[in-house]
This record gives sequence, C-alpha cells and structure tokens, in this order.
Amino acid sequence: MKIKTQIFLFLLLLYIVDFVVCDGMIEVFGWKQMDFYNRGERSPDDNNNGGVGGVGGGHTNRPSTGTIIFPDQLNSFATSGGRSKRATERLTSRDEPNTDITSRFGNNNVNASYIPYNNVPMGATHYKGRLFVTMPRRRIGIPSTLNYIDLHKDGKQHSPKLHAYPDFETNYLNPNFQPNPNRIVSVYRTTVDACKRLWFIDTGMLEYPDNRVQIQRPAIWVIDLTNDRVLHRYEIPDSIVSTGRGLASITIDVFARECNDAFAYIPDLVNRQLFVFSLKSKRMWGFSHNYFNFDPLGGDLNVGGQTFRWDDGIFSITLGPYATDGYRAVYFHPMASNTEFVVDSSVLQNEANAARSDHGNDFQVLGSRGTNHQSTMHEYDPQTDVIFYAEIQRNGVGCWNTNKPFSAANHGVVAQDAQRMIYPSDLTIDDDGNIWVMTNSMPIFIYSTLDTNIVNFRVWRQNVFEAAKKTVCAPA
Repeated sequence: MKIKTQIFLFLLLLYIVDFVVCDGMIEVFGWKQMDFYNRGERSPDDNNNGGVGGVGGGHTNRPSTGTIIFPDQLNSFATSGGRSKRATERLTSRDEPNTDITSRFGNNNVNASYIPYNNVPMGATHYKGRLFVTMPRRRIGIPSTLNYIDLHKDGKQHSPKLHAYPDFETNYLNPNFQPNPNRIVSVYRTTVDACKRLWFIDTGMLEYPDNRVQIQRPAIWVIDLTNDRVLHRYEIPDSIVSTGRGLASITIDVFARECNDAFAYIPDLVNRQLFVFSLKSKRMWGFSHNYFNFDPLGGDLNVGGQTFRWDDGIFSITLGPYATDGYRAVYFHPMASNTEFVVDSSVLQNEANAARSDHGNDFQVLGSRGTNHQSTMHEYDPQTDVIFYAEIQRNGVGCWNTNKPFSAANHGVVAQDAQRMIYPSDLTIDDDGNIWVMTNSMPIFIYSTLDTNIVNFRVWRQNVFEAAKKTVCAPA
C-alpha cells in the first residue's frame, strides 16, 4: 500500500510539473477571469472619502449601447451619426474593431463597476513580495487599473484576487469623468528603480472601443515603495504630447546614490517619439527619428489563431551597463519590427540634442533578431549580460547575450508555447534576478472571444541563469 501511494504521489508530481513548467519558464499564476478584493461596490466621493454605493452607482446618464458615450460627447456623437473616426488613424495595439462589445461579455449594463470579461491584465512587476499587475481601462467594468498581489498571503493560490494600489480611492473612476490629479485613470506597465520607487504613466485616457476620451492630462507618477506614498506627479504638457494614447511603458536611468537625478525614457508607440523626463529639473523633451517607426514588413502578425496588422512604433526601452563615463547604452525597438536599435544615454540626457534636425550617427542599428521575432517588452540583466525579450509571434521568451555579436544566430529561445503563452505583454526582472512575464491572450480578446472556461491569463517566473542555461545566450 505504501509503495502504491508513493507511485501515485510521484505521478501526481510529474503532472503538476508538466502543467506549470513551460520550457524555461515556470507558471506562477493563472486566471480564467480576473477578480478583485474591491470590485467597486463601495465608491469614494471626490474627497477620497469612502462611501457606500451600488455597483457602478452614479452612472445613470449613459445610454446602454455597444459604443460608450460620454456626457460631453453626446452632441458630437449624434452629429456624426455614431461613425468611427479611426478609419483615418494609425491601427496599433491600442485599437479594436468597431463591434458591439456588449455581445461579447453578456452584460448590457454599461454602468457596472466590475465586468469580469473586460479585465485583461497587461503589466507585471515584482518588488519584495508584491507583484504589481496593471489593468488598462480599455473597457468598462474595470474597478482598479493599478493593482498588486500580496505574495506572502496569496502567493500559493493559483488565481489570487488583486488589491488596488496604492488604494481603491486612487483608482476610482469618477462617474462624471471629471479630471482629478489624485486619481489614476489607466496604466499599462510599471517599473521599479534603484531607489525603491515605483514609476508608471497614467495615460489619463479611457480607451473604450470606438470612443477614446482623454479624461485628464497624462502624468508620470513616482511612489515610494517603503511607505506607499506618492513622491511625484508630473503632468505631461500638451506641447509634448496631446494625449496619452501611445505611452505604454517607462524606463528609469538612475544611480541609487543620486535618486533625485533620475531620467525617465518613455517611448510613444503611436506618435513614434522617444521622450525624456528629468526628475531633477522637472523638464521633458522628445526625440524624433526614423528608427522609431514600425517596419512595413514586420506588422503582419498571427497570434493565437488571429491574423491582423499593427503598426506600433517604438515600444520598449532597456538599459545596458554603465560605462566608465557614467553613461550607458539605451536599447530600443518598435513592436512591429524585428530590428533592435541603440543610442547612448548621453545623447538622450542632453535636452539640446532633441532640437537637432539631424542626429548624425547617434542612433544606430544593431541588427535583426530574425524572422517573426517581434517583441513587446525586453530587459537587460546585469548578472548575465543577457537581454530577454517577450516575443509575441513566437508566444514565448527569447534572449541575446550582449557579449556576442547581434545576429539571428545568437538569439536563443528560453520558452515557447503556442497554447499557454499567447501574447507575452510584459517582461520585467526583479532585484533577485527573477524574470516575470505576463501572457494575456490579447489578440483573441480583441478579434475573437476568450473562452472563460479555460485559463486565459498567466504570470511566469524564472531565474535569469536558469532561463539562459542551455541556450546560445548562456554566460561563458
């Protein structure tokens, strides 16, 4: 009997390992649909005072239709006959077909504060026992856009609920859509710097299908993770960018001993620009370059059984090691491209350089990663000198050892699974040398219908050395 029990347990362990391991990555969490500790049943007032309210209380003036209409747009919408204006705009990962969205989640109540189907996680960043998970407001029914999982309390659950961060009040969406500098509207991705601070961009925009509305100015937020207090909020001027539509990530360049002298590098995937923010001077400037554009040969995608075309420009930025002069290589790429580029941080940190019409050889082509290696996010790891890529067409994670020539042959495969790693939307590396990857099946959500009976969203993790091991990227 004892031997049979041991065999059973051994076979069960094999099954579990087979379920959670996907080549070089380990599945940590998985959700059929996302859930929250606060779904929005208790709504604060404009003074951040908690109050009791029904689900979506106060949303009484909006029509129950597939297209969401905002109070100040009723007249213009009626004049236009409800037609979409996006036919003349760029089609990026921010855009969705003009369809009746209510038919896809079976809920005609556009006033609901929580609609499970509409919540698609985008970003994942770990810091000391908390995994920050973002939920951009691309649909109605999203209680909080910035959240976290308490790994100490809920880390052993396969589908943990999310806590709003820093609290629900800060995430609360005003029913009248009034701007409020104390509130966060929509966040795509976050990052943690060397000074224990969480950085992110609030796009200030609701990106509901066929009706994007800029609720308030896009803003850079900085929160002290030692006490969860907001340190800085910088509203991005209209002279820099008119809307927050293309601001989906942020990368921080700072020495731990000089925290006030930080620079933030922000790609704009829609307007194809690279913005630089100086925390010390509270100034912001932007660079334009052909290398920020999408590749016409790289925009045809097939992900999760969906065939589509996107033209996302510069999407991800990661930083190499510091050189002796105190500067470093800044690697970047458009998402609709297989090519990687680089520029020195000394170029970006000089505001005067942004005004030049000719950047000479400041921006350089590294080379191609190979066919079908389009990537959302990537990050350099200082322990291994490896850059890890979230590759959407390959439904997995790739890598390149920066000590080797940049070529397709020197790009390896860490993990790949066409069923369980559909659309890796984010990839980050924490202080402990662990890679965290979010896969969210987004093309299926946009162009088809998610099966809510199966796991659609997953978070993966792996140590950087284990990830690079047995690949061409392994450190010497």
